[in-house]
Amino acid sequence: MKNTNKSQSYKILHHMMKRPITPIEALNKFGCFRLAARIHELKNQGWTIKSSVITRNNKQVAQYSLK
Repeated sequence: MKNTNKSQSYKILHHMMKRPITPIEALNKFGCFRLAARIHELKNQGWTIKSSVITRNNKQVAQYSLK
């Protein structure tokens, strides 16, 4: 994993400790275009992350949160 990925994963993890995150939030806050990849890395590290589908602005998007 590149350092950029590690720092993005770290920031995303700490964000999820407070509240769920969606791909657009990850892009806007952390410049992360590949949230699902960062979530996959965190899951491989042993974090239990719940994914769900929510509707925002009449569109369905993924939302990730820590269990």
